[in-house]
Amino acid sequence: MQKLLKESIQNLFNLSLAGILLISPILSFADYPDKPIRMIVGYSPGGAADNLIRPIADRLSRILGQSIVMEYHPGAGGAIAADILAKSAADGYTLHITDSGPMTIVPKMKKTPYNPLIDFTPIAMVGTGGVIIVTPANSPATNLKTLIDLIKEKPKSWSYGTSGIGGVGHLAGEQFQIATGVKMTHVPYKGGSPAIVELIGGHVPLLFSSLGAASAHIQGGRIKALAVTSLKRSSMFPDVPTLAESGYPNFDASIWFGIVGPAKLPTSVMDKLLPALNTVLQDPAVQESIRKEGYDLISLTPAQMQTQIGQDLERWGKVIKSANITYE
Repeated sequence: MQKLLKESIQNLFNLSLAGILLISPILSFADYPDKPIRMIVGYSPGGAADNLIRPIADRLSRILGQSIVMEYHPGAGGAIAADILAKSAADGYTLHITDSGPMTIVPKMKKTPYNPLIDFTPIAMVGTGGVIIVTPANSPATNLKTLIDLIKEKPKSWSYGTSGIGGVGHLAGEQFQIATGVKMTHVPYKGGSPAIVELIGGHVPLLFSSLGAASAHIQGGRIKALAVTSLKRSSMFPDVPTLAESGYPNFDASIWFGIVGPAKLPTSVMDKLLPALNTVLQDPAVQESIRKEGYDLISLTPAQMQTQIGQDLERWGKVIKSANITYE
C-alpha cells in the first residue's frame, strides 16, 4: 500500500512537471515582448534599409513597450544578415529588415546558407518600387522611344551604369535589353552615389538608379528621368512613365523591402507583431518617410508576402540565367 502511494505521488509529480514544461513556452510568449528586440540590418547605416526601418522601429517600440536595437551586418548583398536571422531563435526577439536582394536575387546567383522559402517567417511588407532610367541633362535622348532608337542606331556608343553587379539596377538593365532588343555594355560602380557622379560628368551615358539616389539631381536639373521600371508609376515622380505603359506591357523590374523573422515564429508572437506593424505603417509620417526613399507602401499579408518571394525568385532567376550574371 505504501509502495502504491509513493508510485501515485511520483506519477502526479511527473505529470505536473510535464505540464509545466509544456505550458512554460506559452506563458513566456504570452508576455511578449518583455525584453529589447534586435533588428538585423544587412547594409551600412544611412542606406535605404536603415532609413526605412528607423521611423518604423521608433513607433513600433512605443506600441510594444520595448526598445528595438539596430544591429548592422553588411556584406554579400545582404546575405550575411539574412543568414544571421535564419539561425536565430524563433522567439520574436530577432527581426530583420530585408529586401529583394538577399531574398530573391542573390540566391539565384550563388549558393546561400539559407533557403528564402523555408528559413524565414514573412511578417510585413514595408515598401516597393523600381529603379529610374536617367541620362545627363544634355543627352539627345528625350524620352524612352528616342533612347531606344539612339541605342539601336549606334549601340557601341551606349553603355549603362549601375550601383554594382547583381543589384536591382543591373538586373533591370538586363531585363530592359531583353524586352527592347538593344545591346549595351554594363558599367558597374561601387554604389549609387559614385554612379550618379559619373553620369553627371559624362563618363557614362545612361544609368539605372534608385529613385532615392537620383531624386535631388533630377529636381536640380542635372540629370533627366526617362522611365521607371516598376509596374506602376512612382509617387515620387508621378510624371515619369513606366516601361509597361511605354510599349512594353507587364514590364516589371521592381524590388521591395520587408520585415521577416526566423522560420516557425509562434502564432502568439505574430498576433502581437502584425497589428502593431499595421498600425505603424498607417502612420502618415512613416508613409512619408517611405516615399522619401523612393518607395511606395504595399499592403500584403504574410501569406501573400511568401507568394511574392516565390514569384520573384522565378522572375529574377530567368533574367539572371538569360544574362549569365554571376555574383562577384
